[in-house]
Amino acid sequence: MPTAAREVFERYHACWEARDPDRIAELHTDDSVFHLHSGHGPVRGRAAVREAAAEIFALVPDLAFELVSLRCGEDFWVVQWTLTGTSASGAAVDVDLVDFVLVENGAVSEKHSYVDGAAMHAALGSPAGDESH
Repeated sequence: MPTAAREVFERYHACWEARDPDRIAELHTDDSVFHLHSGHGPVRGRAAVREAAAEIFALVPDLAFELVSLRCGEDFWVVQWTLTGTSASGAAVDVDLVDFVLVENGAVSEKHSYVDGAAMHAALGSPAGDESH
């Protein structure tokens, strides 16, 4: 398994495990793209990545990651997770997620996260009082 991408993966994953948006953003390139494919568009740049990560932790404060599969190349990794935790509204979270991540000069240049949308919607639901569809 290529070492450079694997080392970035280890450092990056530790930041997610620690639920630390600042450290997550620091491991992205200045013009990085983060796209959680869940009906929202991508965000660009460290500040936007930090905000997106903080929002995820606000939705699931005790978010935990169970590694299912990891493949690393010279400048990328693909990882499959089972995400668990409790949503801010008290619902159990048990969701499959696949990340495709590109690495450039020891930092994340693109992160595409593909989530089981039906399971995520069931766990998080619509915010109270949100009547829009």
